[in-house]
Amino acid sequence: MTAGDGAVSTVEAPDDAEVGGEEALAGLRRQAQHLIAELAGPVRRVRLRSGPAVLEIEWHPEEVTRPDVLPAPAQAAALPAPGPPAALIRPSVPGRAVVRAPIVGTFYRSPEPGAGPFVAVGDLVRPGQPVAIVEAMKLMNEVTADRAGRVVAILVEDGQPVEYDQPLVELDPA
Repeated sequence: MTAGDGAVSTVEAPDDAEVGGEEALAGLRRQAQHLIAELAGPVRRVRLRSGPAVLEIEWHPEEVTRPDVLPAPAQAAALPAPGPPAALIRPSVPGRAVVRAPIVGTFYRSPEPGAGPFVAVGDLVRPGQPVAIVEAMKLMNEVTADRAGRVVAILVEDGQPVEYDQPLVELDPA
């Protein structure tokens, strides 16, 4: 493992012939998340091996947004080009119902990297249904709809910081 200070350590999981490839990769991802969470400095590269399965992920300093959560292997190669994306896609339309940020933090549309989003434009939501999460101080805070409606717009880019009471999702009454 390579950290920001240049220190390198190798982690090898026990060789378990009965563990399938997908299970081995899932185990390696969990190990990497724990290791990254324990490191004091920024992480630039992680390489873990369990028998024939190898997980290697490398970040570039301008691309690291959530060092405590690893992208899925398919996403590791498809990281976005560097550059600051706009945090706000568009302002909310006056008079439309919106789901607002319950706390200051980082907005995420899905429960974990690689998973599908909680909701997409066109989905019907019911009161109490999760529509996103806002991470604050490594705690994932569920954002729920307070009314029924159809999702008209997601107003914030995934992974962007949000302020308290900022509109996140726009709804048309159902």
